[in-house]
Amino acid sequence: MDVSSRRATLDDVPFLAALAAHAEVEPFLAVSRASTPEAIAERVARSQREPDGFGVLVIEADGEPVGTMSWELVNRRSRIAAVSGLAVDPGFRERGVGIAAAKALQRHLFTELGFHRLQMEVYGFNERGLRHAERVGWVREGVRRRAYWRDEAWVDGVLFGLVDDEFDDG
Repeated sequence: MDVSSRRATLDDVPFLAALAAHAEVEPFLAVSRASTPEAIAERVARSQREPDGFGVLVIEADGEPVGTMSWELVNRRSRIAAVSGLAVDPGFRERGVGIAAAKALQRHLFTELGFHRLQMEVYGFNERGLRHAERVGWVREGVRRRAYWRDEAWVDGVLFGLVDDEFDDG
């Protein structure tokens, strides 16, 4: 399977909105994320305007949209980007799509855009997300204990980081 990613366009908004609302995807995405087509369109438009500082990407498998991921410049002087919102259509899970896409994003951010550090946070209950992060080289750096109110309960946020000299492209 050929996995690639590209910057989202406004034509992708219906796909992105449907993916974010999918019953097997939505529980694992940040509550504060853009979830309406209008809010998603605003993020996509920003991604088009700010290609070196913000990205909403569509993951494709054999040319078909199957997922998404995002990143944002959070500290210009220290060259830090935050990665978020990795989601793969459940019908394409367990095929290496997320791993290939995550590695490609890391490569792009480190080698093409020159970031020094990437960081992200995963809900503590998201076992699939936690395993994925470690599989693609992220280093667990800490836990924000009971930091987020989600589904009528406080949940942890697990912090991950990756610096350029730790990146393994293999």
